[in-house]
Amino acid sequence: MSDERLERLEHLVADLQRVADDLSDTVARQAHEIDRLTARVEMLLHREAEREAEGGAVVLGDERPPHY
Repeated sequence: MSDERLERLEHLVADLQRVADDLSDTVARQAHEIDRLTARVEMLLHREAEREAEGGAVVLGDERPPHY
């Protein structure tokens, strides 16, 4: 194998490794964000369940006010 071909392959492998590392970082960041958002949704669901258990009225945005 020629030195030039070996050098091209080494550059290619280095580029592929860099891309894989970038993708890994992106996936890790997204996983963290998904975990954070999942916890927030669970907290909101829990809060809403408590509100409903206390007998709180559910206000819907598309309901007409009583004076109509």
